[in-house]
Amino acid sequence: MAITVSIELNRELELPAGYDEVFELLADVPRSASHFPKVHQLTDLGDNSYRWEMEKVGVDKHAIQSVYACKYYADKDAGKITWEPVRGEGNGVVSGSWTLKARGDNATAVKFQTSAELTVPLPSLLKLAISPVIKHEFNSLVDTYMNNLKKAF
Repeated sequence: MAITVSIELNRELELPAGYDEVFELLADVPRSASHFPKVHQLTDLGDNSYRWEMEKVGVDKHAIQSVYACKYYADKDAGKITWEPVRGEGNGVVSGSWTLKARGDNATAVKFQTSAELTVPLPSLLKLAISPVIKHEFNSLVDTYMNNLKKAF
């Protein structure tokens, strides 16, 4: 038995760095991922695709681990970095984008949008209890990621 939890996140922030510097960091997936909390392993699958394996959350047989892979596309002229799911990798399907806009020479406005579906091996009876916990954890990780990115500049 398994349950699937859907998550949609949107964040906007301004980073204290020039457009080129911000784009370079966000388009470099391993470098950007180094600022994301609780990443157990990031594996280069080639062709700008990466498998994300997050740290396990929970205890023993009740531990949940998110594993998913995405292919990344960077278009500096359009100010967009997007990612699409690589099917058949792990228990998650994740897509999303960064949209960047220069705010003078030393600031860049960024919009982060992501959608995720995570399938976890739990009885469907637990969906109502577990779904908010998973969503909260995902929100917390993304908020920490945003704060880490601010500190990086």
